[in-house]
Amino acid sequence: MKTNQKSGELLILLITVGCSMSFAVWLNLLNNFAIESVGFDGSEMGILQSLREIPGFLAFTIVFILLFIKEQKMAYVSLIILGLGTAFTGFVPTNLGFYITTILMSIGFHYLETISNSLTLQWIDKDKSAEFFGKIIATRSAASIAAFTLVWVLFEFIGLDYLWVYLAGGCITIVIAIFCWQYFDDLPQHVEQTKKIVLRKRYWLYYALQFMGGARRQIFVVFAGFLMVEKFNFSVSEISILFLVNAFIKIPLAPRIGRLIGKIGERKALIIEYIGLILVFIGYGITQDPMIAVGLYLLDHFFFAMAIAQKTYFQKIADPKDFASSAGVSFTINHIAAVFIPVTFGLIWLQSYQLVFYAGAAMAVISLALALNVPSNPSTGNEVIVGKQRG
Repeated sequence: MKTNQKSGELLILLITVGCSMSFAVWLNLLNNFAIESVGFDGSEMGILQSLREIPGFLAFTIVFILLFIKEQKMAYVSLIILGLGTAFTGFVPTNLGFYITTILMSIGFHYLETISNSLTLQWIDKDKSAEFFGKIIATRSAASIAAFTLVWVLFEFIGLDYLWVYLAGGCITIVIAIFCWQYFDDLPQHVEQTKKIVLRKRYWLYYALQFMGGARRQIFVVFAGFLMVEKFNFSVSEISILFLVNAFIKIPLAPRIGRLIGKIGERKALIIEYIGLILVFIGYGITQDPMIAVGLYLLDHFFFAMAIAQKTYFQKIADPKDFASSAGVSFTINHIAAVFIPVTFGLIWLQSYQLVFYAGAAMAVISLALALNVPSNPSTGNEVIVGKQRG
């Protein structure tokens, strides 16, 4: 059992590295590539981000795919798809080409994230899961440092263009996927997973937190980086340095956040997260100083790391056999707003970028109200304070 758990932990962390190498390269180059090579404005960026989130919205379909392939094998397939999408991005620097490669990359990314969350909930004990989710964030940050350093070196010192940098990031991911496929045996499932879509009334608060988290996350993912490039004129190198600093901070910090959540509980952790995000989003809207914007960006990541509490809250209230199905369903719920918010708010951005961030603050207020309904000691039968449901 111990050997299998350790193998499972190592596999999840290696998959995290593979995922992060491609996604970090893609994200690092996103705004500069979109503006400098493809010629995007705010509305076209909104369209791209909405297209990117469609595979997340369809994440529930992973349940049907798992009827034919085991989760562990599907993780490898998803990692390869993610790598291919990233590798091909620089080859066709047009609107259509960028849209197509983004969708391909996103299919791999969202399926992989869904499966990784499910396997973590299955393989890691409840009393250790918060800290392990922190280790995942730290590992993602370490891999991101490698990716951001790669981007910086290839651009600044070697002088390669976008095509070769995207290709390098994608190929690294594909190599890691092939290595994991060859090296790891099939690890056992402790509980046979439900092979159908599961929606349970008693999980309603978790679903609501996921929905609001997805809506709020889009404001940050789509527009915080775009703000740095469009308003404050950050270059590729400056964005890389910002990402590097953020990643370095999270390596020692994320496991501590996980341990903190395990100590203070999900309710307090979520309350702290949402109060912090309210202030951060308001700050984005009012600041005219690029260094303050950088500070807000770093704080933003700190508070978002506390979203680990949502995952451990669900682990404590859910039936273990629901983990795989619910991982897909929760990803879909998380991405409902993501399909329309980037496009809608991209249009709002053209009129007033401040309104975009004030809307993010309003979403964080709603999330705070939901967090106040999380019990101090959540468990099966004690999922909420107000509004208990059966079934």
